[in-house]
Amino acid sequence: MTCGVIGRFDYTSAFQSAVDQVRDEGRYRVFADLKRVRGQFPKAVRRREDGSEQDCVIWCSNDYLGMGQHPEVLEAMSAELDAVGAGAGGTRNISGTTRSAVDLEAELASWHQKEAALLFTSGYVANEATLTTLQSILPGLIIFSDSLNHASMIAGIRNGGCERHVFLHNDLAHLETLLAAAPADAPKLVAFESVYSMDGDIADLAGTIALARKYGALTYLDEVHAVGLYGATGAGVAERDGVLDGIDIVECTLGKAIGVMGGYIAADAVIVDAVRSWASGFIFTTSLPPALTAGALASVRHLKTHPELRDAHQERAETLKRRFAEAGIPVMPSESHIVPVFVGNPVHAKMISDMLLEDHGIYVQPINYPTVPKGTERLRFTPSPNHDDGMMDRLVTAMDALWTHCNVARMPVAA
Repeated sequence: MTCGVIGRFDYTSAFQSAVDQVRDEGRYRVFADLKRVRGQFPKAVRRREDGSEQDCVIWCSNDYLGMGQHPEVLEAMSAELDAVGAGAGGTRNISGTTRSAVDLEAELASWHQKEAALLFTSGYVANEATLTTLQSILPGLIIFSDSLNHASMIAGIRNGGCERHVFLHNDLAHLETLLAAAPADAPKLVAFESVYSMDGDIADLAGTIALARKYGALTYLDEVHAVGLYGATGAGVAERDGVLDGIDIVECTLGKAIGVMGGYIAADAVIVDAVRSWASGFIFTTSLPPALTAGALASVRHLKTHPELRDAHQERAETLKRRFAEAGIPVMPSESHIVPVFVGNPVHAKMISDMLLEDHGIYVQPINYPTVPKGTERLRFTPSPNHDDGMMDRLVTAMDALWTHCNVARMPVAA
């Protein structure tokens, strides 16, 4: 049965109107049909609507280090699949606690210098489930949230229904004003990220921790865009800055630098045990397949002992920022591995993205509202250690030509 008009309500028109609104605003998303080529990341094959194929280079993947293609990861996943089969068989409470998941949680806890870790099916679920659950465990909890926190954090905070305050992005003075005004005896939590993935800026972890301690608040840090990429062993910005012990709960993903899928938290054992026992997003969903947890375990162990990957990654990002600036391409300030290029118009952003893909085999997705505020639309580049100089030359040449063709504003060319 199609929805159509049922009773007195036209369901089809309502859904079509919602889609039309997105189209009219120039932010309708069209997914690229891509098939990655094993062992050749960031190369992929795109299937067009007419069924023809096109070779392309992916410039916007969150598989930041190409670990989703690493031989050790693939071998671990293949061996686990051969040994135990495909699915986990149920929730963690009902036969779904597999050996590789237990080993992975122990490895993750050690990585972040915490007593325990807990796996979730995604980073989004880890944030939403944990932040919602904390409000059930801590009656009267007040949460202080950075204004640019990820949608999953916002959802978790809202779903719990507790008192919440949003502080200006990375503004510690505003955060302290809000903390100082809260009741001294109320439980409090400061929720923030280390690397903010759209602008590429990094929070002041030490300063935030100091304020949390001063006002008796827990710290909840999202390291999704930092884990694997920063610190001596890749445990994130908290490790890089020497403040791992100041973070009460760290939340991360297995789907970006680690290259697989899933999410997790790490904290004191009693915190993890409480979340494990109360979080609906953990209790009532099938656990990750063992092949995924085995692959993630292999990836984490490799990343911990190969800092040269992180060095190469940072070099590629800094080189691309410099190359764009030299060409007058308006690269936005970024102190991380994220390379955002300002466009400021959703139609122009999509047009440039489409032309890069169709005419040059360069895939970078436009970023627009609601991911970023209207008027700040951009292209977001994430160069990996596998993006060589030849790929970068072709990208910068194509961007230079398209910026002229599309008459998009440039920045002053670097001397």
